[in-house]
Amino acid sequence: MTDEPNKVPAEVAGPSADAAPAPSAAATAPSALPEGELARLTDDIIAALKTVYDPEIPSDIYELGLIYKIDVADDRAVAIEMTLTTPNCPSAQELPTMVENAVASVPGVGEVKVDIVWDPPWDPSRMSDEARAVLNMW
Repeated sequence: MTDEPNKVPAEVAGPSADAAPAPSAAATAPSALPEGELARLTDDIIAALKTVYDPEIPSDIYELGLIYKIDVADDRAVAIEMTLTTPNCPSAQELPTMVENAVASVPGVGEVKVDIVWDPPWDPSRMSDEARAVLNMW
């Protein structure tokens, strides 16, 4: 796990402002992808995720802490686990598609699968300091 906010740690712990998604393929077993290539893909995927905004909140979904897990497989397929701020989120239908399209646009990424998960439930403690500043939630 890294001590730097918004860097991808080995595992996602419970709710925390420092909790960021984990590239589990790299964390649990050696990857067939070269380390530099996996790091580039991970950085590019995170950059793509930061282009996706909840239409009702002026902060990107990555900084809001809605991305729980990023798994880059050896064949470059990407599996993402994400949540929403609430099960009744009006953007529940469009956000997963927006995430899938953003990640699929990253050069070198294969098939993209996005799953919505509800455990653990999202809460404001998952937001980064950047999101807190944008939303004036100190």
